[in-house]
Amino acid sequence: MRPDGPAPSKAVKEQTKPERPAVADAERNAMITDNLGLAHQLARRFLHRGEPLEDLVQVASVALVKSVDRFDPSRGVDFAAFATRTIIGELKRHFRDKGWAVRASRRVQELYLELGHATSTLVQQLGRSPTVAELAEMTGSSEEAVLEAIEAGQGYRATSIDASENEDDPLSARMGERDARYDSVEERALLAPALAMLPHREQTILRMRFVQGLTQSEIAATIGVSQMHVSRLLAASLEELRRHIDSDTVD
Repeated sequence: MRPDGPAPSKAVKEQTKPERPAVADAERNAMITDNLGLAHQLARRFLHRGEPLEDLVQVASVALVKSVDRFDPSRGVDFAAFATRTIIGELKRHFRDKGWAVRASRRVQELYLELGHATSTLVQQLGRSPTVAELAEMTGSSEEAVLEAIEAGQGYRATSIDASENEDDPLSARMGERDARYDSVEERALLAPALAMLPHREQTILRMRFVQGLTQSEIAATIGVSQMHVSRLLAASLEELRRHIDSDTVD
């Protein structure tokens, strides 16, 4: 017999559904601390695939925290086994999603990563580099798929423009760049003729002050006059330059 009244809504059912008991903060922190070594160990498995160890450890550590938050001890599963699956999955996802400079299909990415492990295993067994046919047999793939993955692997990392077969002639040395003095071309074009009209000593003082960066005291000691005299000469020279430049601009 159906009970009287409306049936409980889906939201009510979800609210009344028993939740996984939350892990106390102290226990959660202890689980993370106790298993950091496991995260580091799993990260080192992927060390020779082109990613810095620090990045791998960070990915593994974040995955460890996720494992602790998702773990349900009532299911009777060993936490280390549960965390291992989660961490390895996150590491593989990291390589698949973020490790490629040129994007390849998920199937090709996963096969390329699998080829790395298969190559290491076969080298130890055979004492030489494996052939494409041996890699295909080891991974259960076709030779065409293995060749495709190997070729796609060339796009795993972009080459730096500083890399070159000739260390004395990197690619970056042959690329154009913006001249830092480009924005001051007009100012220097106005300044040069005005500067040429000053006496040689005033030109020298201006060059020592604004090009070489010497102080007024250092300039005075170099040319054998007082600092006060240097200050007056600088002020007069700058005023003369302004007058010449303003005159040329008006003309």
